[in-house]
Amino acid sequence: MKLLSLLLVAIVAAFSMGCGGYTSGNGTRPSTMPTVAMLAPASATAGGEAFMLTVTGSGFAGNSVVYWNSAVLTTTFTSAQELTAEIPATDIANAGTASLYVKNPGTGIYASGVNSNTVSFTIH
Repeated sequence: MKLLSLLLVAIVAAFSMGCGGYTSGNGTRPSTMPTVAMLAPASATAGGEAFMLTVTGSGFAGNSVVYWNSAVLTTTFTSAQELTAEIPATDIANAGTASLYVKNPGTGIYASGVNSNTVSFTIH
């Protein structure tokens, strides 16, 4: 009976390690959910030149990526509270609104990563 109890404890421990706090060679979960709080500049003029956008918030990782209307932007990690992204002139050629969010990618089975809240960027 003790052997059966010990075996059940070992199975439960192995199952819970594979389903939660422990990952082995099957991938890495993103460490945190990113949050976008502010964009600088907050808007742009249609037909303007390319510029560097500063994204301020929290939970950014070294491999975080800024998305602009679902397209990946060249992103630079500054800190867990700040990223910069290159906005090409073609992205602000016409007046309108762009949707922006940050993704903290994972790997392996967690490759879909975690997205931040979506914020709007106005092009006048």
